[in-house]
Amino acid sequence: MSSPYRPIPPLPVRERAACMCIHGGSCSTFAPGHALHLIQLRLVAATPSEWVDAIVTTVDAEGNLSLQSVSDGSPIVVWSGAGASDAVEVGTPVAVHERYHVLAVGDRRFNVLLG
Repeated sequence: MSSPYRPIPPLPVRERAACMCIHGGSCSTFAPGHALHLIQLRLVAATPSEWVDAIVTTVDAEGNLSLQSVSDGSPIVVWSGAGASDAVEVGTPVAVHERYHVLAVGDRRFNVLLG
């Protein structure tokens, strides 16, 4: 006589992954505002008409950037833990790809969280 099959349940995950950018290290997650994923770069390259040109109006040490759209003057607020606030200053021209959460500063790209 065989015994009934009893699958072993998976162990629950007890700890959440934390990004090291909060502690001054490099980003360890690809969530909006953290590390930029290669697929994001490919997607924004494939959809160039969706970039919005903007000018930086405020920058703070926590990674928050306030931008003003060049085309219609609308405000855009973004956050980046990957160092975008270190790469810009007030008055810097940038471009934002809102669909894929990417900020372009010259030839550098940052994953941003839109606010």
